[in-house]
Amino acid sequence: MNDRIKDVQLLTPNELIRPEGLLHGVHGMSGGYTTPLSNCRIMYFPKIHDPAGNLTFIEGGNHIPFDIARTYYLYDVPGGSSRGSHAHKGLHQVLIAMSGSFDVVLDDGTHQTRYHLNRSYCGLYICPMIWRRLENFSSGSVCMVLASQTYDEADYIRDYDEFRQAALGK
Repeated sequence: MNDRIKDVQLLTPNELIRPEGLLHGVHGMSGGYTTPLSNCRIMYFPKIHDPAGNLTFIEGGNHIPFDIARTYYLYDVPGGSSRGSHAHKGLHQVLIAMSGSFDVVLDDGTHQTRYHLNRSYCGLYICPMIWRRLENFSSGSVCMVLASQTYDEADYIRDYDEFRQAALGK
């Protein structure tokens, strides 16, 4: 395993924290709250073993700490490309490697953590005000994203310097 990948605490559905319980941290000038990287974590989903093939399911508000308002997926990402490179002001997300693998680099404005996703029964929970970049996509990889809100361009922070100022309260 890559030594740059952080050892993470894996959560079962009974250990999840509701999003409203995660919204603490440094109050920024924009009126939003930043949340530390420690709130972002790997989550296991139910896995039903069957000789005919395994089944995993995810229920919003039960297996993940929010109701699912939008689902989308990234695929056919060219080798060497990265995706993301933005933060969300209020959106909660879970990223899942449905096929293949990829890395997710999370940044709270001060520290960075890299996660390697390669199992369809595990997801990475990302809370608001965390910069994310997806990279190192394997051939044929598919990243499914579960989101707490429908698309809203106003929720995005696409400039890293603007994000750092908001995240660090400057």
